[in-house]
Amino acid sequence: MLERAGAPALLLIAPTGGGKTLAGFLPTLAELTEAPRPGLHTLYISPLKALAADIRRNLLIPIEEAGLPIRVEDRTGDTSSSRKRRQRADPPHILLTTPESLALLTSYEDAPRIFDGLQRVVVDEIHALAESKRGDQLMLALARLQSLCPGLRRVGLSATVEDPQAIARLLAKHPDPCEILEADPGPEPDISMLQTEAAPPWSGGGAAYAIPAVLEQVKRHRTTLIFHNTRAQAEIFFHKLWLENEEALPIGIHHGSLDRGQREKVEAAMVRGELRAIVCTGSLDLGIDWGDVDLVIQIGAPKNVKRLVQRIGRANHRYNAPSKALLVPANRFEVVECVAALEAVRARDLDGESRGPGPRDVLCQHILIAACAGPFEADALYAEMTTAGAYAGLTRPEFDACLQFCATGGYALRAYDQWQRLKQRDDGLWQLRDPRSAARIRQNIGTIQDTDTLKVRYRGRGGAPLGEIEEGFAAQLTKGDTFLIGGQIVRYEGLREMVVQVSRDAHRKPKIATFMGTKFATSTQLSERILRMFRQEDWPGLPEHTADWLRLQRDASSLPQPGRLLIESFPHDGREQLVVYGFAGRNAMQTLGLLLTKRMEEEGLAPMGFVATDYAVLIWGLDAVIDPAPLFDLRALEAGLEGWLSGNAVMKRTFRASATIAGLIERNHGGQRKTGKQATMSSDILYDTLVKYDPDHLLLQITREEAMRGLVDFARIREMCTRIAGRIDLVRLDRLSPLSAPLFLEPGKVPIRGSAEARLLEEEIGALLQEAGIGEL
Repeated sequence: MLERAGAPALLLIAPTGGGKTLAGFLPTLAELTEAPRPGLHTLYISPLKALAADIRRNLLIPIEEAGLPIRVEDRTGDTSSSRKRRQRADPPHILLTTPESLALLTSYEDAPRIFDGLQRVVVDEIHALAESKRGDQLMLALARLQSLCPGLRRVGLSATVEDPQAIARLLAKHPDPCEILEADPGPEPDISMLQTEAAPPWSGGGAAYAIPAVLEQVKRHRTTLIFHNTRAQAEIFFHKLWLENEEALPIGIHHGSLDRGQREKVEAAMVRGELRAIVCTGSLDLGIDWGDVDLVIQIGAPKNVKRLVQRIGRANHRYNAPSKALLVPANRFEVVECVAALEAVRARDLDGESRGPGPRDVLCQHILIAACAGPFEADALYAEMTTAGAYAGLTRPEFDACLQFCATGGYALRAYDQWQRLKQRDDGLWQLRDPRSAARIRQNIGTIQDTDTLKVRYRGRGGAPLGEIEEGFAAQLTKGDTFLIGGQIVRYEGLREMVVQVSRDAHRKPKIATFMGTKFATSTQLSERILRMFRQEDWPGLPEHTADWLRLQRDASSLPQPGRLLIESFPHDGREQLVVYGFAGRNAMQTLGLLLTKRMEEEGLAPMGFVATDYAVLIWGLDAVIDPAPLFDLRALEAGLEGWLSGNAVMKRTFRASATIAGLIERNHGGQRKTGKQATMSSDILYDTLVKYDPDHLLLQITREEAMRGLVDFARIREMCTRIAGRIDLVRLDRLSPLSAPLFLEPGKVPIRGSAEARLLEEEIGALLQEAGIGEL
């Protein structure tokens, strides 16, 4: 099937278990069988190290059974240095790797020899890479490979693509065509909401109410994956699940902060079928075939339909068997979101956000990578880069600005030797000013910006490693504090040589689970589907308790509508409350809260604070808002954002990430990794210097672009303002509404401490619900 494709690039979209990975490799196996030859023939790129290792295991089975003289090896951050050196000297026929390892390979002087004869590149789970800077880095590396191997064929594989044409443009060499093949989608997934005796709570993200029902499902199935959106939620749920596990069913936990050895033990036990359930995060999202999984449970609203489809596909990983999955909303509003997600899956309506042009910090890193490989001509490198889809619109002045930054560090930094990295020779070629700097550049290749973490080990010589915790969290610990890691309660004993030392403490309540993890925002498409649901006369697809809640909201106030903005105003607890139902996702709603409170101050109102969720922002203060329209003037909001960003820690945090990717700041030097505190100090000094002396510096431009695109998500605020076009419905109430009540229970809004925490919180919830008229639901 793949060989009939006439285009030099091909995108294969097939359901999970449909054999797309094997299809991607069949032409390679056929060619190497018919005409065996030494050297690298096919490069396989995976977003996960574990996925590359899994594919290697699966590929070796038919190769060894057929007795084919084909070498298959993987190369990731876990590969030994000696093996990496051997692979460079004598490449295997098929090399399985990651974007970071590929970028490193292209940085060597002998890259033309390593890739000599390369015929095919297979990019697996391309949808996952397309949504991040790792994908941008990969496509620039592929542009480099295409220059070395003009006849190179590209194959992209995915089960979840919402816009095939966009992915095809990303995969192909611009402006070459890309053929798209879509396989039969296979049977509809068996997906529904988990039925529980208890109704979901009004707030929170732990879904503890559902643990008895989840355990019952685990008993009924061979192997169950229990997905969570964050590592902290996974740790807390695993701990509570284990306490309820009276039959001692074998249950494991798997997430990215655990020690690699622990993760590998869990993975091996899964393959052997020894675990009945695994509590996990996105670390098990992608196409790895982990044993006999026959059920997936998603705890909490998935926030993104593509992510849900990907996770569903882990169950019954066979083409002719429907995937089976259950959704468990963590709170009452998530019931609505889960039903909307179920409808979207059944309609095959995937979501996705346009990412815009390729980020320039990645481009700067690529220029330095090119310099490591040897002298280059600027015109040729620019032409090569613009064949990468995300950089097809890159202008020559933009490229030249990045080149000059890599050469000198920019106007304010050109006097410092450490940023004088490139020079132009008399023949016009660019090269490293000091060849020894290549090693330092290679140590810092990559776009993943992990949270600063510290290793956790049991106290004592040779203490077993447990994983990592955030550096900021560790700084707050005092001796005797307890926390969760790997499903175990441990006691903090101290910090020694940058390692958190702990002891076992199985009989105490943990202080907190430590991992921040990714905070997903509900996608635009899913938010729109929820708003369309609110237009219905009734909701037969919702549980009765949730449908009653929405009916009460409609009777007491109004329900948010597409194309309009609902705002509620009412007194509560001696303060004036304002609720804005923007449905723009958590990051955007958080930013909107900051900007609206700033606008309210400018209008002479007296805001005192706010709390935000994916769907609304609640602001409390002294004065009632009579006319909200001026608060939503887009130009005023943009101006407020500019002022807020200029003096905010968000910009410094964003600058640090972009400056690290672009090579201005080194996290690794001489084999040692700087601590988060050291890197932050260096970054803050640089940021303040550039703001003061070179406000138009390239890195400050990039920082602003990245902050707007990522952390503050202002594009969704702009989209919201455009969508409502001034159509604002202000509803003045004499008390809080049913839909607003959960906002008062968000973390930080009800500060309760002490041994009476549970009872006092119960009373607070009861009073709030009674005031909102929903006490019986």
